[in-house]
Amino acid sequence: MGMDLVPVCKGNKEASKNTSEVTINPNIEENLGVRTTRVKRMDLSRPIDTVGFITVDENRIQHIHTFADGWVRTLAVRTTDAPVTKGQLLFELHSPTLNNAQEEYLLALRSKDSSLLNAALGNLDALGFSDKQIENLSKTKKSSNLVQYYSKESGVVSELNIREGMYVTPQIDTMVIEDLSSIWIMAEVYEKEANWVHIGETAYANLVSIPGRIWQGKVEYVYPHLDPKTRTLRVRLRFDNKDLSLKPNMYANVKIQAPPIKQTLVIPAEAIIRTGGQQKVYVILALGHGRFRAQPIKIGIQANHWVQVISGLQEGQKIVTSGQFLIDSESNIKASLNRLSDTENNSNKEQTR
Repeated sequence: MGMDLVPVCKGNKEASKNTSEVTINPNIEENLGVRTTRVKRMDLSRPIDTVGFITVDENRIQHIHTFADGWVRTLAVRTTDAPVTKGQLLFELHSPTLNNAQEEYLLALRSKDSSLLNAALGNLDALGFSDKQIENLSKTKKSSNLVQYYSKESGVVSELNIREGMYVTPQIDTMVIEDLSSIWIMAEVYEKEANWVHIGETAYANLVSIPGRIWQGKVEYVYPHLDPKTRTLRVRLRFDNKDLSLKPNMYANVKIQAPPIKQTLVIPAEAIIRTGGQQKVYVILALGHGRFRAQPIKIGIQANHWVQVISGLQEGQKIVTSGQFLIDSESNIKASLNRLSDTENNSNKEQTR
């Protein structure tokens, strides 16, 4: 490498016998840019970065049905995707069944028979009359040939299956109204992070189409099955969407903030030497006076450039974070030379015999 050869273990015979240690001249150590840090304890946060797609909150979908046969006379909402507000008139229905139910209720009122009145009220309720409509019928004492249907919540008409003059039955889904003021984001979490996610944890979302804005929501549900093909777990997040900026079928970048691991041993991720063949990881311990030793460790999770240490290190130990690969190479060369020397010594002994 263009450097002068310097005795590695000068003045330290014991170190030369220890194949797990390597000693480097301070001048060479400085040229290699060796940096060190100490093992410490800290709260290790566990953010999960993933993507998801926006969909309708299924708890906020209205399916509008009539409770009797009839004909649509007046249709107030005429187009799909039209916005509607809570209490807005949707359509009027002409139905002999509904008209007869009103007449029976008025007869029960005039008769002042409580049993007949309760039966008539129950019939109106079963046919879908609202409390306001029943109250109005009690005041006017007049039945109407047309019965009004109103929206129970604000939203957007996603399906419109009727037109004026159509004959409808209770089986027909006349309209579907979706309330988009609160939406879901369906996110996928990798299998290794599946146990980090719990209901109620905070989640954040941002869109490429609206840079600089971040929405805050919650984990509402963690699905019980893992996808066998993608090896991911589906997580349902809920976000408020009062201004309707989040639209169904959009993609979103998602971050789920899992609870941190309290006061665990951590080291910088850059300090780790991974040996795939042995499925182990190492760090280089800085023993002082230019002495270093490779130390096998067992690691846990990695988050924000920090790695959890399960075993192999103690708090306060000094480890190498830069130049460790060159030190590790020197250690491997030293071990190989020692093995070669032992082989030659054994061969000489055999020849002497």
